[in-house]
Amino acid sequence: MDIEKLKELIEFMKEEDLLELEIEEEGKKIKLSRNPKQINVSPSILTPSAPQTAPQMSPKTKPQEKKEEGLIEIKAPMVGTFYRAPAPDAQPYVEVGSQIDFGDVVCIIEAMKLMNEIKSEIKGEIVDILAENGEPVEYGQPLFLVKPLP
Repeated sequence: MDIEKLKELIEFMKEEDLLELEIEEEGKKIKLSRNPKQINVSPSILTPSAPQTAPQMSPKTKPQEKKEEGLIEIKAPMVGTFYRAPAPDAQPYVEVGSQIDFGDVVCIIEAMKLMNEIKSEIKGEIVDILAENGEPVEYGQPLFLVKPLP
């Protein structure tokens, strides 16, 4: 892999605010990891990357505090990439104000190249969407706020 390609990948990581990127090309693996102050480049076969401190949640991924009481969070059951729709050109599964029922698909989380439908375990109305389409989510991260309906 040439230096120019590495520079492009590092710039991509900065632009997308990625902490790690692993690439396999022509039988060679390279793992790039960074913290906001430094970038480490290490072939993953030869040496493990240095331990990193836990990243701080950015303001856009923090759940917004709601004044309404009684709202229920639908949380991510796994780590992965959050998608609001089944395809880039398709309508989202739910919008703010959508009525949902038990078993309704509310989003997809892609994990290890598998698309996992996330289904509602409650009946209610979507009050807020807390995750951004195409962004990574953590296990247990709130994705939606729902006002329960009888």
